[in-house]
Amino acid sequence: MITLERVSQYYETETAGRVHALEEVSLSVPAEETVCLVGPSGCGKSTLLRILAGFLKPSSGTLDVDGHPVEGADPERGVVFQQPTLLPWYSVRDNVRLAYRYSGDISQKESADELIELVGLGDAAERLPHELSGGMQQRTQIARVLAAGPRYVLMDEPFGALDPFTREQLQAELLRVWAKKRPTIIFVTHSVEEALLLGHRVIVMAAGPGRVIEDVVVPEHLRVDLEDGEVSRETLQERLRALTADPDFVLLRHQVTESINRAHATA
Repeated sequence: MITLERVSQYYETETAGRVHALEEVSLSVPAEETVCLVGPSGCGKSTLLRILAGFLKPSSGTLDVDGHPVEGADPERGVVFQQPTLLPWYSVRDNVRLAYRYSGDISQKESADELIELVGLGDAAERLPHELSGGMQQRTQIARVLAAGPRYVLMDEPFGALDPFTREQLQAELLRVWAKKRPTIIFVTHSVEEALLLGHRVIVMAAGPGRVIEDVVVPEHLRVDLEDGEVSRETLQERLRALTADPDFVLLRHQVTESINRAHATA
């Protein structure tokens, strides 16, 4: 479990003095849950993710993972960035197998090969990054992070730079991966719809300073059925499209969007 208690983050600047990026954020994320962070630019979503990753020490408050304070980065917490960070001279397979190269753990090597298939890159395993589309590069990055076997996966707007069709494909792929591997996921996005499609919960944040204003539990009937971990990407895409047309989903999306708009107007 990830537990934040009254975490604040501020920066000292020459022109604006002390800038508060986060103000007393408290949050608990149980194992195997997907939590999505949404809110306007400047509300501290990415800052919060960097704190969770151990890249940034909070100015105040506490962060514990499985009952232990976070002292820095840890392989148990894998990070997927918005732009793929692939080694250009390595093939898809070699990029995904990086965790095995450094650890020598044969189970990670097997996991890497399994994940390449799971994210639909089996036919592209020997290609170099420049031979891949943006969506395929992002799949490779996701597979590489998961190949190390992290219990927690932190994702900073990983689909934000993709076209709508590719984004829809990657949303389905992520759900397939979660159904198979069951990591705990913290997912940052600007899209309320994406957050509701992927998350068990949606954390709504506001700016000025960055803070949590709402914790929305996505009702079970508005989540795709992932009991069958072998469900195809195409089937999941159809289920996701059907969900976005559900009147209850439309209403919930409107309510979350209005909550963000109200917070933005009063910031």
